[in-house]
Order: sequence, then structure tokens, then C-alpha cells
Amino acid sequence: MENEKFNIKDSLKKLEEIINWFEKQKEMDIETGLRKVKEGAAIIKESRKKLKKLENEFEKVKEEIEEIDDFEGDDFREGQDLQ
Repeated sequence: MENEKFNIKDSLKKLEEIINWFEKQKEMDIETGLRKVKEGAAIIKESRKKLKKLENEFEKVKEEIEEIDDFEGDDFREGQDLQ
């Protein structure tokens, strides 16, 4: 899964398919069930990594915006002092 382009939307869809598979089973095939659980766990792990990466990117952009706001605020205050 790591080699593929990871997409959270597609991952959620795949998790839903796994859940639906379990819900439809009248008699559980243990080996297939275990394989599905492992697949779901891998998807969840990759989703968490991706979400953490996105969160970090969001925080970085937020900090950059705050720095711009602080800088522009300083210029504005300095301009007022000159009057």
C-alpha cells in the first residue's frame, strides 16, 4: 500500500467495503476474515500517517500566515508612529 498513491477517500471506501463484507457473512471464513482484518489495519495505519502529514502541513501554513499577519501588523504600527 505504501508504494501506491495513497488517497484517504479511496481508503475510507475500501474500509467500508471490508465492513460490508463482514456484515454480509452468514458463516465466517476465518482465513478470509483474518486477511480482511489485516487489510483494514494496514489501511487505518496508512490513513493515520497521511492525516498526520496533512495536519503538519496545515499547521505549517497556519504558522506562515500568522507570521505574515504579525509582520504586516508591525509595519502598520510603525506607519502610525510616523504621523
